[in-house]
Parts: sequence; structure tokens; C-alpha cells
Amino acid sequence: MIADNLKMVHEKIEAACKRSGRNPSEVTLLCVSKTKPLELIEECIKAGETSFGENYVQELCDKIQEEDNKDLNWHMIGHLQRNKVKYILGKTTLIHAVDSLRLAEQIEKECVKKGLEADILLEVNVAREESKFGFTVDNLLENLLEIAKFPHVHIKGLMTSAPYVTNPEENRKYFAQLKQISVDIEGKNIDNVTMSVLSMGMTNDYEIAVEEGATVVRVGTAIFGARNYDLEDRNGR
Repeated sequence: MIADNLKMVHEKIEAACKRSGRNPSEVTLLCVSKTKPLELIEECIKAGETSFGENYVQELCDKIQEEDNKDLNWHMIGHLQRNKVKYILGKTTLIHAVDSLRLAEQIEKECVKKGLEADILLEVNVAREESKFGFTVDNLLENLLEIAKFPHVHIKGLMTSAPYVTNPEENRKYFAQLKQISVDIEGKNIDNVTMSVLSMGMTNDYEIAVEEGATVVRVGTAIFGARNYDLEDRNGR
């Protein structure tokens, strides 16, 4: 089942790329494996996947330790509390949801302690949803300029979580806006900042996100099936 689901997702990504004149090699499928057991992750690995996204620090660390596969890329995609930064540094390929200057400061501080560096994305709340974290479109640049000064933290791009909508076309405007913001920032040639990564689009709307320039899509339900809300409740999240 997992292999079939992955094949379908890749086919849809390729079709979206074709519609928008893009090369499918520009888009990374990030398998969102939160609450999913290792056996399902291993099915993905057997099908050729190497990139996995986790929302919770403890679950991320446990899976990295249990899987012990150096060829895998683990991404922290959930809201990250400052007191948990130290646990994921050196273990993750990319931290997606850096949503405040204070969090970036903490990442820099912990990197200095551990002699490490960290690649991050800045989370932008393009739709201005009160329930979600992230910089606003208006305050993004001023915060980015401050974070860019941290020598151990490298801004690789932007990330957003669009609203959950019945019609994914409704989110096209948010994806298009974030793409344009990334282009504008890239044009400023800011030291320690690249806009090589645009993480946007999930199961409900990843095809639209690809059409609008996503380089990473975060897909869970379309691969693994419905989320395990009971497990999330037990984790207190």
C-alpha cells in the first residue's frame, strides 16, 4: 500500500511540474512520518525514499536512534520550543519552522556550545492565521536580516503552512505570494541567506504548491493514511 501511495504522489508531483514547466528533480517529497511506526517508514525506504519529516522532538530523536540509517535525511517540521533545540542539533538536515528571532538566537547559542552549524527555514504565516506561528509578511525581512548575522545559523529559504481548505485552489494565492517573497529576498544578495528551499504544500494542496514553485512538499496522509490523533493526544500535543 505504501509503495502504491508513493507512486501516486510522485506521479502527481510530476504532472504538476509538467503543467508549470518545471523539472520534477527540483521537488523533494518529504514523507511526514509523525506518529507512524518504524515499519511504515521502512516501507518508504524500500520504495526509495530518504527524506522524512517529524513534528515532535522526542519522536524525532527516538526514530533517528532506532533507524540508525546514515543515508536518511530527517527534517524538523513542527513548532520547535527553545528549550528543546539542543536535542535536535546535529541530527536534522533542516529545521523548517523557525518562527521567531528568539528561536533563531537559541539555535545559534546551542550551535556555539556544540560546535555545530544549522540550516534553517523561516516560517511565514502568509495567510495571517491566528492559530499558526510564523513571521508575518510585514516583519519577515527585518527579522531575516538579524538572523542572517548569526554565523552558525544559515537561512536556506522559507516555509509556510497554508490554511486547510476544501478547495486547494484557494491556497494558490498564498503559495504564489511566498514564492514572490523568496524571489525578492534572493535578489537582495544578503550574506548568509539563500532562497534555495521553498517548503510549502501538504496532502491537501501539494500539487498547487508545486505549480507555484515549492521545492519541498510535506506529505503524510496521502502516503501513510489518516493521522493517529490518539497517539498525538497521548503525547500531549
